[in-house]
Amino acid sequence: MTRDNPVIGVTMDQEPGGSGQYSAFPWYALRANYMSAIIGADGVPVAIPHAPCMAGAFLDRLDGLVVTGGAFDIDPALYGDETLHPSTQLKPARTRSELALIEAARARGMPILGICGGMQLLAAVLGGSLYQDITEAIPNALPHEQPNPRDEAGHIVMIEPGTRLAAIVGRSRMAVNSSHHQAVRDPGRAIISARAEDGVIEAIEDGEATFCLGVQWHPEFLIDAGDKAIFAAFVSACRDWRARVGVVGNGAPNAVKHEG
Repeated sequence: MTRDNPVIGVTMDQEPGGSGQYSAFPWYALRANYMSAIIGADGVPVAIPHAPCMAGAFLDRLDGLVVTGGAFDIDPALYGDETLHPSTQLKPARTRSELALIEAARARGMPILGICGGMQLLAAVLGGSLYQDITEAIPNALPHEQPNPRDEAGHIVMIEPGTRLAAIVGRSRMAVNSSHHQAVRDPGRAIISARAEDGVIEAIEDGEATFCLGVQWHPEFLIDAGDKAIFAAFVSACRDWRARVGVVGNGAPNAVKHEG
């Protein structure tokens, strides 16, 4: 890799610490294959800590943003739901940080890839809403918390023709893994770009952005050839964005040239 490879921020999970954990004190967590998938697409991944007040400073040094998934849920207050389903688990500090990063990245026109929970947060940002529990809302739904290992496919998704996702993967179906108990109910201003066979929304995109894509599965496992294509297209968009906005002497993107 060279200094021309785009630098991509990757959000992390956070655990409170305690007996039997990695540390007795709060610690960040990130699965290695998020990073290896970006590296495999010629991007330079860096992990971003939870500090909403630093969102702009982080993005000044980045060319793209990946909002990852995790074992938690988006606060329903963000999409106007006053009730909290018993299965809903929140991580407010993480969500505040990712929300600040998404909003700052969108203001700059920076490429964004939302994965699983990252897609759900994108939907909320774009005026959409979520089902807080798929099994309760959709009685005949597929097992979206698949029983087989996460590095295997759990079901098929059908890709909507004419979408950015269709152009990226070049076909109408993908085999994907599945690890979520919530799902996008209303995409808001986003375009639906894929659905599962039970109708559950599996991918969304912002048609007004240069690159803003959310997928409900975990493409970092590279189960389907389309997963590799998603990372390749995202890193390519980050490279194009880097070239468009320019860089300053220390290698960071020039904030003066960011798109509004």
